[in-house]
Amino acid sequence: MQKYFFLAAGGAAGTLCRYFVSGAAQRFFSTSFPAGTFTVNMLGCLLFGIISGTFEDRLGLSPEMRLMILTGFMGAFTTFSTYMFETTELVKTGQWPLAALNIGGQSALGFLCVIAGLALGRMLVS
Repeated sequence: MQKYFFLAAGGAAGTLCRYFVSGAAQRFFSTSFPAGTFTVNMLGCLLFGIISGTFEDRLGLSPEMRLMILTGFMGAFTTFSTYMFETTELVKTGQWPLAALNIGGQSALGFLCVIAGLALGRMLVS
């Protein structure tokens, strides 16, 4: 049960941060480009790297804190950071084809899934 508390606390904080950072960035850049999402995704990647590089590799991170910070907070802030971290891990281990498949596959298939989902959603309400 305690595990779920850490996950929920981190997720709530990440959601609120995403909402405020994304909104502030979108207002600041004042463009039709999704600058808010772009900013959150890039900031999320930087934070994930800093947290992972500092705590995981040097200082250690308890399983509870890892769950709250990396899974809860970062997962709610942006899953893009996890996607990029996992791709980086594939590159670090020399698995370049899998890294390319991860980037290309998630981007292309994700785009197609959104299009399919929109079409299905519209069919359901018509």
